[in-house]
Amino acid sequence: MRFIPDSIYIQIYYFAHFKKFCDLKKPSTYNEKLNWLKLHDHNPLYPTLVDKYEAKEYVARIIGNEYIIPTLGVWDTFDDIDFEKLPNQFVLKCTHDSEGLVIVKDKKKLDKNAAKEKIEAALKQNFYYIGREWPYKDVRPRIIAEQYMEDHVDGELRDYKFFCFGGEPKAMFIASDRASDHVKFDYYDLKFNHLDIKQKYPHAQEALRKPVTFEKMIDFSKILSKGFPHVRVDFYEVDGHLYFGELTFYHFSGFMPFEPDRWDKVFGDWLKLPKV
Repeated sequence: MRFIPDSIYIQIYYFAHFKKFCDLKKPSTYNEKLNWLKLHDHNPLYPTLVDKYEAKEYVARIIGNEYIIPTLGVWDTFDDIDFEKLPNQFVLKCTHDSEGLVIVKDKKKLDKNAAKEKIEAALKQNFYYIGREWPYKDVRPRIIAEQYMEDHVDGELRDYKFFCFGGEPKAMFIASDRASDHVKFDYYDLKFNHLDIKQKYPHAQEALRKPVTFEKMIDFSKILSKGFPHVRVDFYEVDGHLYFGELTFYHFSGFMPFEPDRWDKVFGDWLKLPKV
């Protein structure tokens, strides 16, 4: 379906998820507005900010390199990787998508053939064609190795993701149990009150702790989202230290219903569309 125009593709994909067409002329919900932004908000900076390698350099210049997960190497092909120079633990990522990920906790046990197959399949895929998120269309596919990170307080690496609108964070969610097949999403307001929101994944069965760097996450979210109509700013916390994760302009690509449905309109009211 890659030859179908973006506006038509979006309608087909949107209908498959919502059982109705997307109002792209007068969008009012969050998901409708995200898809409108794909078609009309073409900030030339976006391709840099969705590149997992380039975004780290951009963010480091703003908030400081001490908040960036160290990069151990960057390569064009899997065969270029010199595993002898990598530590025993590390993470491989593709710079242009969200599927090319290999977590290595013990290099001696790494199945290189399986890792190569996964990474090379990801390198061949243009992430733009999945949800028509235009910034990914011309991102150069590469592989990076990052330092392995684990928070010993929680025993895992949780994601803290802040929804920002015009430079103001309004809500966030914590992604936990990411290393398992039972991912949990828990949504909160900026006072860390749990919100009755579900999207795709269930809530955690036990209450999650508030990260010690929560207020700093809010401050950095404001700084990094300034000048954009909407962006989700993601962080990690490792043993009490904050690290930048990534910038996401189209949460779930604008194709994920809210439960209850009213939150789609609440988030939509927060998102003020720029003039075309």
